[in-house]
Amino acid sequence: MIGVGYWGAKQLRVMRGTPGVSSVVAVDARIEHLPDLAHLVAEGRGFTSLQAALPHVDAFVIATPPATHAHLGLQAIEAGKHVLIEKPLATTTADALLLIAAAREAGVTLMVGHTFEYNAAVWMLRDLVQSRELGDLYHLTSSRLNMGLYQSDVNVVFDLAPHDVSIANHVLGQAPSSVTAWGSHHVDPTFEDVAFLRLDYADLGAHATIHVSWLDPVKTRRITAVGSKKMAVYDDTAEERIRIHDKAVLLPDAGSPARKQYHQGAITSPPIAFDEPLAVQARHFVDCAVTGATPRTDGANGLAVVQVIEAAQLSLAEERRVQLDEILTRSLPHSVAALIPTPVPSQRNGKVLRTFAS
Repeated sequence: MIGVGYWGAKQLRVMRGTPGVSSVVAVDARIEHLPDLAHLVAEGRGFTSLQAALPHVDAFVIATPPATHAHLGLQAIEAGKHVLIEKPLATTTADALLLIAAAREAGVTLMVGHTFEYNAAVWMLRDLVQSRELGDLYHLTSSRLNMGLYQSDVNVVFDLAPHDVSIANHVLGQAPSSVTAWGSHHVDPTFEDVAFLRLDYADLGAHATIHVSWLDPVKTRRITAVGSKKMAVYDDTAEERIRIHDKAVLLPDAGSPARKQYHQGAITSPPIAFDEPLAVQARHFVDCAVTGATPRTDGANGLAVVQVIEAAQLSLAEERRVQLDEILTRSLPHSVAALIPTPVPSQRNGKVLRTFAS
């Protein structure tokens, strides 16, 4: 585990209990000064650098600040190690492309930690949309708000929005065509701490609106899907995580003088079996690393989210709508290697993983 801060500590706990993982080591430059983990150094299960851990592991989980993801990921991949990188995959599309190309060439698994795509409630929301139980989808609205935690290297869009972009793409089954973003900074003069994103899915005739904030008194983790027949709310902080509202605006027939009507039906909350998404993700990563299967949240999945976030940054800076194609075009000259990957046949089938750096 590279990085044992708030999120890395959770990953460390989960990886230790994941089937197929015989042992886990921690990698952190501060490890000798961390009371709960310093003992791992003497036991040979704690290291201060990726290079020191290389001979002892088969795979790395990277949970360091976003700006370090590409550098550390490339080091691990070039050493022939499987890699799970916490969101976002990278801070630029160019770096995401380089990671994808490097993993293909090395024949190793590259996976990104879009944890909500391993959440049963999010899958149910996807099923409600994809099955058209809600009717024609009008829009998604997402709110991810809290008091902090302020980051030192990225703004609130890079910190929080990858979750919601990942969910929106997953639920709708595709990436958006354009992004518009606006935001402001109040506490930190450098980074926006409140932001809004609009993702347009032109092929679907729908859009998603995302609100992220480090400056809100109430922790909110909610997504609403509004359709022509019904509406659904996914609330990650509620006991009933999915609530289906049988509500709709009924339109009169074309040419009819009748007015719109409002249908108000029942609210239902289907049962959802709980399986910790982080644990589901960890099991999936180990399975893919052992068998060579393509991860559900592979490099391409991570790239799609990074493109949206980078488009949002450009939109914030230039105060305009940004097409996703523009981001890819800007990135290509800097990622030539990613355009001509040389796949190497994997030799992993049947291999038992020895150790994970988590």
